[in-house]
Amino acid sequence: MAARREKRAKRQKQAEALPKAYVGRRRVVLSIFMVALSALIWRAVDQQIFERDFLQSEGDHRYLDRVKVPAHRGAITDRNGVVLAMSTPVDSIAANPRLLRPDANTLAPLAKALDMDLDDLRRKLARYGHKHFVYLKRRMPPDDARRVMDLAREHRIHGLQATREYRRFYPDGETFAHVIGFTDVDDVGREGLELAFNDQLAGKPGLMRVLRDGRRQVVADVESLRMPQPGKNLALSLDQRLQYIAYRELKAAISRHDAVSGSVVMLDVKTGEVLAMVNQPGYNPNAPRRRVDGRMRNRAVTDVFEPGSTMKPLTVAVGLDLGIIRRDSLIDTNPGYFKVGRNQVKDHKNLGIVDIRTIIKKSSNVGAGKIALSLPKEKFHDYLAALGFGQRGSSGFPGEARGQLRPAANWARIDQATLSFGYGISVSALQLAQAYATLANDGVRLPVTLLRREQVPQGKRVFSKETARAVRYMMESVVAAGGTAPRAAVAGYRVAGKTGTVKKAGKGGYSQRKYLSLFAGMAPASDPRLVVVVMINEPRGKQYYGGLVAAPVFSAVMDDALRLLNVRPDNLAPQQAVRLAGGEEKS
Repeated sequence: MAARREKRAKRQKQAEALPKAYVGRRRVVLSIFMVALSALIWRAVDQQIFERDFLQSEGDHRYLDRVKVPAHRGAITDRNGVVLAMSTPVDSIAANPRLLRPDANTLAPLAKALDMDLDDLRRKLARYGHKHFVYLKRRMPPDDARRVMDLAREHRIHGLQATREYRRFYPDGETFAHVIGFTDVDDVGREGLELAFNDQLAGKPGLMRVLRDGRRQVVADVESLRMPQPGKNLALSLDQRLQYIAYRELKAAISRHDAVSGSVVMLDVKTGEVLAMVNQPGYNPNAPRRRVDGRMRNRAVTDVFEPGSTMKPLTVAVGLDLGIIRRDSLIDTNPGYFKVGRNQVKDHKNLGIVDIRTIIKKSSNVGAGKIALSLPKEKFHDYLAALGFGQRGSSGFPGEARGQLRPAANWARIDQATLSFGYGISVSALQLAQAYATLANDGVRLPVTLLRREQVPQGKRVFSKETARAVRYMMESVVAAGGTAPRAAVAGYRVAGKTGTVKKAGKGGYSQRKYLSLFAGMAPASDPRLVVVVMINEPRGKQYYGGLVAAPVFSAVMDDALRLLNVRPDNLAPQQAVRLAGGEEKS
C-alpha cells in the first residue's frame, strides 16, 4: 500500500511539473479523436438504417443492367411466298479493353481465332482502351464464335463476350439486289425496299435485366422486362421466276452489245403490280459492299432519260381522244421534213402522204410532230401529266424520280413538236411502263406498286376505251413485217409495241455516237396481260437501233413470261389451234 501511494504521489508531481501547453494539446487531440469516432459511429448508423434503400439502389445500378434484345427482322418474299431476304442468327465478339491483356501470349491466339491481323487487333484495343466495350468481330457464324470463346477460356483470356445478333441473307443475290436493297451491320435497311419499309421489317427490340460482375461482364439473366416483337413479313408483287427471266435476258444483252447499263420493267396490266424489275450492272448484296460505278442504283426507278419514239403512240392517243385526228386521217409528210421556226424536223426518208397507223409503224417524226402541233398545248400537257410523267410515283421506292415535264406555258412550238417523238421530256423506265399499261388497260391508269395487292384499286381514266384499243391495233404494225421491230414478235401471240432510238444529250448537245435503245410493248394485244419496257444505255457494238437491240430482249422476256403464266395465245395458226384444243394434231 505504501509503495502504491508513493507511485501515485510521484506521478502527480510529474504531472504538476508538465507545462500547461502540453496538457492543452493532449486534451485537443483526445477531443478530435472523440469527435471523429462519434462521426464514424453516426455515419455507420446513417448508412445502415436511414440510407439503406438509397445505397442498395446504387449497388443494383452497378451490378444490375438493362440490355436490348434484338428483334428478328421480318422476311421479304415474292408474290408466291418464295423467301427473298431472311435474317439468320449470328454472334459478334466484343471485348472490354480495360480487362483484355495486351501481351502477345493473349492476343496472338485471339487474333488467329478471329482471323484478324495481330497489329490491327492491338491498334483497335489501344484506340478504345478507355472504354468498357468494343466489337472485335461482327456477325460471325455461331460455331465460329463458340470456338473463339472456348479458346478464351482455355487461354484464360479475360474481357471477351459473345452477343447474339442477326445477319441478313439474300438467297437470289444479284437478281433482286436493286429492288430489295440491303441492311447494314446493325441490320438496319440502307437501300431499296429494306430502307423504304425498315420500320415495318425491323420490329421492336426487347429489354432484359442482367447481372454484371465487377468487370462489367454479364454473369446471369435476371428477368425479361419486354419481349422482342419480330418484324412483319413483306410480300412483294414481283415473281421470282419472271425476275430471273428478265435478269438473264438483260444481262446477256448488255454483254452482247457491250452496253453501259440497262433496265427491264414488267407490269401486270390488270393490277398495276410490278412483276419484274432488273438492272445492269448489278451487285451481290451478300458480299462486302463498295459503292462504285453506281451499281447499287435501281436505275429503272431513279434514272430518267428522253423516251424518244416510244412517245409517238401516246401523242396519237391524245389526238384521237380529243377528236383532232381520226383513225383514217391522212398526214402529208412530204418532202420528208418541215420547218418549225429556224428548226427542222425530219424523217429518215420521205414517206409521202400516210395514215396514222403508218406514222407509228414507220416511226415518222414529221407525222408525229404535225399531230402534236395541232393539239392545244395545255391539253397535251394535261394528258401527259395524267399518264404520270413529271409526277411523283406511287411505288414508294427511295429516290423515285419524277422526271421532267415542263409547264405548257414554257413550250415553244419546237418544244411541242419534239415532245411527240420523245425529246424535251424525261421519264423513268417505270413511268414509261405505267403509261403503256394505261393503253393496255383500255385507257385506265392504275397506280403501280412493288407490293402484292389483294385488291385492285380504282384507276383513273386517261383515254377512252375506243382510243386505247385503236392505238393498240396501230402498234401491232410495229412488230409486223415492214415495221421497225419484227424482232419483238412472240410466236402464238399478238404483240403491240413501239421502238425508240434516242441520241443522248451531252455538254455540247446531242451526241452522234451515244444512243439509248428502247422498246415498250404489251401482249397479248387482243386483251393485254403484261407490259414490258426494255432500255439499253449506250450499246457500243455495231447495232444501236431499238428494233435491233431492245426488241429481241422484249421478245425473249415476254415469250417466257406468257407461257409461264399460262396466258392463252391469241395468234395461233389454225393448225396450231387444233393441236392445242385436242392435245394432238388432227388430220
